[in-house]
Amino acid sequence: MTTAPLLLPTPRQKSNFRALYGDVFGYGILAGSTLAFLNVYATRLGASAYQLAMLTALPGLVNLGLSLPSARWLEGQSVTRATFTTAIWNRLLLLPLVALPWLLPEPVQIWATIAIVLAYSIPGTVIAIAFNAMFADVVPPEWRGQVVGRRNAIMAIVTAAAALLSGQILDRVSFPVNYGYVFALGAVGGSLSTYFLSRVKLEAREPPPTRVAQPLLDEARPGTLRFGDAFRPGGALRFLLRARGHALLRFSILRTTFAPLLFAYFAFYTVQYFPSPLFPILWVRELALSDGLISLGSTLFYVCMLLASVVFSRLTARYGHHPVLVSGALLYSLYPLILSYSRGVVPFLVASALGGAALAWVSGGLVSRLMERAPQDDRPTAMAFHNLALNMGILIGPLMSPILAEWTGLRMAVLLAGGLRLVGGLLLLRWG
Repeated sequence: MTTAPLLLPTPRQKSNFRALYGDVFGYGILAGSTLAFLNVYATRLGASAYQLAMLTALPGLVNLGLSLPSARWLEGQSVTRATFTTAIWNRLLLLPLVALPWLLPEPVQIWATIAIVLAYSIPGTVIAIAFNAMFADVVPPEWRGQVVGRRNAIMAIVTAAAALLSGQILDRVSFPVNYGYVFALGAVGGSLSTYFLSRVKLEAREPPPTRVAQPLLDEARPGTLRFGDAFRPGGALRFLLRARGHALLRFSILRTTFAPLLFAYFAFYTVQYFPSPLFPILWVRELALSDGLISLGSTLFYVCMLLASVVFSRLTARYGHHPVLVSGALLYSLYPLILSYSRGVVPFLVASALGGAALAWVSGGLVSRLMERAPQDDRPTAMAFHNLALNMGILIGPLMSPILAEWTGLRMAVLLAGGLRLVGGLLLLRWG
């Protein structure tokens, strides 16, 4: 049996594909510089675990409050125009970081950084939903696998390169001016990304292609930050736009078999983000890692994430999404476990490599399994409750870890975080 050949893309589709590659190139620069080092910057300024917890948790609070209103607003908008407009605001709100090291005393810079992240997260919530829907509109189903695969490869390579370059800048220039240069590099990347998003257009005379019920698994997550080894999954957000005026949070879904899965996901997201405020403190104050070494760890993380993503589809085709998800979740617990015993650079680099590989399987598996288990006739409601569980986990998890660290000490809290992640993986085994 032979498969039908792919239809050649139209000139507009080819132009959109190139624009999407340009977008992720610029976003990779932003992710590997500004977004990757914000929490390290705050730590070197002297931020407490509670302040770092706020830096991590506030985006979850913003997403919790604005995701559903944003989806409602986007129902009547052009998603291409909305994506470009919110991208402009999203990247503009990061620009004050460039001047921050020159303008304010260091203790004030910490609170200014928290305020900037809070403001950045507001348009970030909208662009995350709008971009997901726009991608589904401009890339036909038969080309999505290829376009997403190339975007993920570009994202990993460019982010790793930007992280390495940022590490060199940070090691060679005195603090805190060095971070101003890194944030300027991120601003260049954000500008490139926004420019290329302006080049994405719908076909002039044709309706958009069907938004098929498949996750995109695109690793570029606009409007989000990386905290330690934690990312915010971005798949399936376009389903929030499908309710068309109907209530999204219909609690009758909690009386179905989807409810245990939702609880397992909430628990996993909570323990995923739980140690995020503790990692930069461990890197900077316990392990005394230079910014160059931290950037090397980020590079290994992204490279291994790319390599693991390449084999993800093969593994899921052979074993199914659930076994791959559970395997990744259990492997994911090794990152904090290794770091809690670490006394040097090598364990940190090993943990970074394993964390990147594990997160590739976890991220792809969470979204794919969610789409398998969500009620086929009510996916917008399922996605709305999943979004609620995700953002509650991002909000609650980081706020708990400083309290535990005060009682047990930093390393013991990181060790316990590894145990909690193991429990999270077991819950996915049982109910995922």
